[in-house]
Amino acid sequence: MNAAELLRTTRAFRRRLDLARPVDRSELLDCLDTAVHAPSGTNRQPWRFLVVQDPRTRQQIAEYYRKGFAAYLSARTPRPDQLGDLASGRYLAEHLHEVPALVLACSLGRPPATGSALHLASFYGSIYPAVWNLLLALHDRGLGGTVTTAHLAYEREVAELLGIPFDEVTQVALLPVAHLRPGPPKQARRRLPACEVTAWERWGGA
Repeated sequence: MNAAELLRTTRAFRRRLDLARPVDRSELLDCLDTAVHAPSGTNRQPWRFLVVQDPRTRQQIAEYYRKGFAAYLSARTPRPDQLGDLASGRYLAEHLHEVPALVLACSLGRPPATGSALHLASFYGSIYPAVWNLLLALHDRGLGGTVTTAHLAYEREVAELLGIPFDEVTQVALLPVAHLRPGPPKQARRRLPACEVTAWERWGGA
């Protein structure tokens, strides 16, 4: 794929994940090498990645994920146009333990206690470009995944399970990673084109 096609067709892959085909460690490491070329604030490169392929550990993480996902669903009333995405999310929650590799994206440190927009944007803005780089690299190799956060309702428990020092490292996302089942590249559905969500000079400017 050329760069534009890769950017337009990298999306949240859930149902297309091949649960039966293992993911080679060297392939994952090559994709992670691309991930760590992302920019970060003051070039501090706070990212750390933890890859989980052990079936028993994946099962334990999936149990926390399903509890977090159930709480997320119970707290919202979806719009009709969101039902398909929620069904896809349920599918992933039910099968997460079968995904051959789970990649935990983490950032050194904890989010600032002040919770100001400035400090939170700086903290998460220095890790999510690397997460997106990873998704692009995976798709370019015929693999796929999606950014999930439901397990973060049990971040401390997952940290204890995996030996992550909770007070020193923040989990920011969990990416289920697998080869993709065959299918043509499709662009993600977007409700509005860029021209309808972009203003010039001031908010609401034509």
